[in-house]
Amino acid sequence: MEINDAITSFAALSQETRLGAFRLLVHHEPAGLPAGEIARQLNVPHNTMSAHLAVLTRAGWINSRRRSRSIIYRANLDHVKEAIQFLVRDCCAGHPELCEPLMASLSECSITNSIAKEEK
Repeated sequence: MEINDAITSFAALSQETRLGAFRLLVHHEPAGLPAGEIARQLNVPHNTMSAHLAVLTRAGWINSRRRSRSIIYRANLDHVKEAIQFLVRDCCAGHPELCEPLMASLSECSITNSIAKEEK
């Protein structure tokens, strides 16, 4: 990821509704959600939500696919990985052991989600 791509990407998340939509979609991985359901859960008018989803799509944070008459949106986890790698590319001035707490916190996410899914 180049710096201008990163700036555009992070700018897309710098708005409350878009950040909320992205976080909602991460929570609903891997199934995703239809645009109308995203709008309903965030209490945003459908046309406004469509504009926000378009910004997130152009920035790479989400993907969409048509299913019958609905458009299903999903978080683009590959883009998340690329953005995190961009942020920590020069982490800890060549001392990776200093970044271990960061890496551990990211791995806890998958453990926590796995446990939560098993409890359901």
